[in-house]
Amino acid sequence: MRWSEFERAAPDLADAGKGLFTQFGVGLAYLATIRADGGPRLHPMCPLIGEDGLFAFLIPSPKAQDLLRDGRFTMHAFPPEEVDDEFCIAGTARPIGPGMLRDALAEVHTARVEDDHRLFEFDVAAAMLARYRFRGDWPPTYTVWRERDSA
Repeated sequence: MRWSEFERAAPDLADAGKGLFTQFGVGLAYLATIRADGGPRLHPMCPLIGEDGLFAFLIPSPKAQDLLRDGRFTMHAFPPEEVDDEFCIAGTARPIGPGMLRDALAEVHTARVEDDHRLFEFDVAAAMLARYRFRGDWPPTYTVWRERDSA
């Protein structure tokens, strides 16, 4: 489901996730994709929440090729400096071609978007939030959400 649908289905979880994705001003997350040989690939990236979706502009790269071949992904927010809170989502990404949506997102992106940057939208099928009282606290309080459970 699109980010806006996820917000309606699990508003507290989506709000917490958006806060962790954008806690440093620019969106920051780790993106895990599936390499052609089936192995995992993990890279930092800058998610962008807007226009009712969760998006990212990716430079020509192995991770962009991974998503074009097999759209499955997991995205994990960078941890906050003061506590170990975690937010991650899993789902399927799809490329978005040229047009008004790409232009609108390029306008609000914090970095210059080149013509060869591919825009992807990331749909949310599952999400997990872990909250800790302080750094090193264990166990955290978990909230897990799955699209199939909310239907």
